[in-house]
Amino acid sequence: MARLSSSYHYACLYMLLLGFSLQLCSQLSVSEPVEFLPGFPGPLPFELETGYVGVDEGEDVQLFYYFVKSERNPKEDPLFLWLTGGPGCSVLSAFFYELGPLMFKEVEYNGSVPELVVNPNSWTKVASILFVDLPVGTGFSYGRTTKASYSIDIQSSHQIDEFLRKAWADYG
Repeated sequence: MARLSSSYHYACLYMLLLGFSLQLCSQLSVSEPVEFLPGFPGPLPFELETGYVGVDEGEDVQLFYYFVKSERNPKEDPLFLWLTGGPGCSVLSAFFYELGPLMFKEVEYNGSVPELVVNPNSWTKVASILFVDLPVGTGFSYGRTTKASYSIDIQSSHQIDEFLRKAWADYG
């Protein structure tokens, strides 16, 4: 069995800590702009918003999202909805390791905060991306009750439908 490098473990720990700090920011209101991230030198060169949208009866399901506007022309460029497979895998993995605007600088871990660098191949160069932690219980999405904490595929499809209607009512 192959052993994962310590750099991978530290990157995962960093993603978890970053997620908690983003979660704390997003709990201040429905959505919050994020201008700075640990490990990135200076303000972010793109627009990032995080937050929760309540869905289901009594808004007992809180879906967490990251929204990154297109770096080219947000009003004209397409919008992609990104749901990471799982369940249980946060969209932070796609944000940093697949198509998001930032990635970890690949260096040997030295005990400090991992450095973030701009991803030159990010899809946000040509499109806005809405990353959503779905189903409930994935990433930072959660249920306020035990019943709301469980989900099946049909519930998830209704939840994302309601999420999109609510989240983008203000943008329409």
